[in-house]
Amino acid sequence: MSRNSVRIIGGAWRSRLVSFPPSKELRPTPNRVRETLFNWLGQDLTGKACLDLFAGSGVLGFEAASRGAARVVIVERDREIFRALQASRERLAAGAVELKKADALEFLRADTGVYDVVFVDPPFKADCWARIAPLLARRLAPGALVYYECAAPPRLSSGWTAVKEGRAGQVRYHLLNWTPT
Repeated sequence: MSRNSVRIIGGAWRSRLVSFPPSKELRPTPNRVRETLFNWLGQDLTGKACLDLFAGSGVLGFEAASRGAARVVIVERDREIFRALQASRERLAAGAVELKKADALEFLRADTGVYDVVFVDPPFKADCWARIAPLLARRLAPGALVYYECAAPPRLSSGWTAVKEGRAGQVRYHLLNWTPT
């Protein structure tokens, strides 16, 4: 496997590769963490609407589509990385995947979609939960789950609950739920 590719671990595209350009800020979610995440979510995402913010390699979004998600919106602002996402979508014939070249926060401000599962994996040292959480809450379907990967645990405001948590090296990951107050 190339240094700049990651393998989809489950679903229809199991073992297929998603490639991405070299970048200091791009660090795809490790296989072990993705395996844990999709065990938490359930292996089958049939019919779900998913959003992958700060997509990078896009592996979380492609993994969701591989597991049956009806709609997956992948958001990435970097031009070169976005081109790699387009190539991966074509190679996989991923019809359920919509690519949006945009800043994640700007996308959330303008988007009107409602999602069952949202993947939030911002640049590693970015502390952006406080800015994302209020925008994200408006985009969530009842019972929706949010995966958040970061260097430090997010400060959860009223309405947000950590359902599951884990740690792999320096990476902390959380499965969160929003309940309107």
